[in-house]
Amino acid sequence: MSNTKPRLQVRYEESIRAALKEQFGFTNPHQIPRLEKITLNMGIGAAVTDKKVLDMAVDSMTQIAGQKPVLTLARKSIATFRLREGMPIGCMVTLRRQRMYEFLDRVVSIALPRVRDFRGISRTAFDGRGNYTLGLNEQLVFPELNPDKFVRPQGMNISFITSAKNNDEGRALLEQFGMPFKQPKEKSGAA
Repeated sequence: MSNTKPRLQVRYEESIRAALKEQFGFTNPHQIPRLEKITLNMGIGAAVTDKKVLDMAVDSMTQIAGQKPVLTLARKSIATFRLREGMPIGCMVTLRRQRMYEFLDRVVSIALPRVRDFRGISRTAFDGRGNYTLGLNEQLVFPELNPDKFVRPQGMNISFITSAKNNDEGRALLEQFGMPFKQPKEKSGAA
């Protein structure tokens, strides 16, 4: 990896921290929310019957994240789905530090604008502790992937784990990074 810091990491250190400190009135610099990690998760139900589907998913996740994913295994046996405990049924990657900031930059500036009929992401998909999860129906919004090779559409979940104490702090942090949230609905006075 190069020694230059990613663009969003520099922006966080130079302006976002100061803006959040002013907005929430933090006195201790360790109170200021920061992005801790980003996890990408892909569940592949078809992997039970066809192992090639899992290999393609691992390959696509490797190209998207820039590091090799770990396989997620089934925790229970479910006869209806022909699933046995310990079978690989998905893959996941955890990004931290420079790779995390570079991936966030690609999601905000390249991938999300390529989503069809995109009008912003939900403001309410927080977990109560400032962490945000975003679901994508199609992994081909990432330009790294060759559409001729990855013909089977595959979705993924992207979780942004922050050190924020509540949803408002987490939302403010992600908005500062440029996440395109939908505008809050205006409340109408008369019906």
